[in-house]
Amino acid sequence: MWIDTHCHLEAPEFSGEADALARQAAQAGVSQILIPSIDAASFSTVAELAQRHANTCYAIGIHPMYVPQAQDADLVMMRHVLKQSMDDPKLVAIGEIGMDFFIPVYTESPMRERQEHFFVEQLKLAREFNLPVLLHVRRAQDVILKNLRRIRPPGGIAHAFNGSFQQAQAFIELGFKLSFCGTFTHDRAMQLRRLASELPLDALVIETDAPDLAPAWLHDRRNTPLELPRIGEALATLRGLSADVVANATTANAQVVLPRLATLMNR
Repeated sequence: MWIDTHCHLEAPEFSGEADALARQAAQAGVSQILIPSIDAASFSTVAELAQRHANTCYAIGIHPMYVPQAQDADLVMMRHVLKQSMDDPKLVAIGEIGMDFFIPVYTESPMRERQEHFFVEQLKLAREFNLPVLLHVRRAQDVILKNLRRIRPPGGIAHAFNGSFQQAQAFIELGFKLSFCGTFTHDRAMQLRRLASELPLDALVIETDAPDLAPAWLHDRRNTPLELPRIGEALATLRGLSADVVANATTANAQVVLPRLATLMNR
């Protein structure tokens, strides 16, 4: 049993196929797929998709790469949607939120400040509604950690983690799990492979981030949640463990950090 803690199943790349992929993933042993939103327009899209399958759940949030198109009114809308959706067992987190310093323009004023504004306001919503967060942390780990220490949301997942061992420990100390995806399966990803093999197993979860971040065997073709078991098996091989041990551990870790997911799975 595997949990895909981050999969954009609502993405245009899956148009017309999302439902079939969710069913096929269940047959392949993927017991839950967590679908994060990227902007206000996708809040309802991910919620509606999650309702259609026993093995899908969702999060709502505004992705840092969509901040340029976002309005402050979207944050007001997000709070309203959260208030209306807290009785929905399929809502398990806030996300995808965070900051991105990979693209140079996002590190410059005023975009840097606007990114941080949206991130901080969404952290406050996470704290208000007691929901964990799915973090986008691309080259922005230290700024994100600074705000997590200040606002203290109830934990969450650093998705597609690619920081240092010191940064990893800081996230763990704040109650976060670190998520690994197909990127560590590439031979050239030496730092990622060290992190995936040496960090404590009880700190790790796995994901696909489909349709992006394809594992090595796809050769940059479209990624899907069907790849999750093989990603988990690759992690097991890297750590010298059985696939069952890694499946059980990463599933348990996801349930710890996402309590509403645990409740959903145990209904």
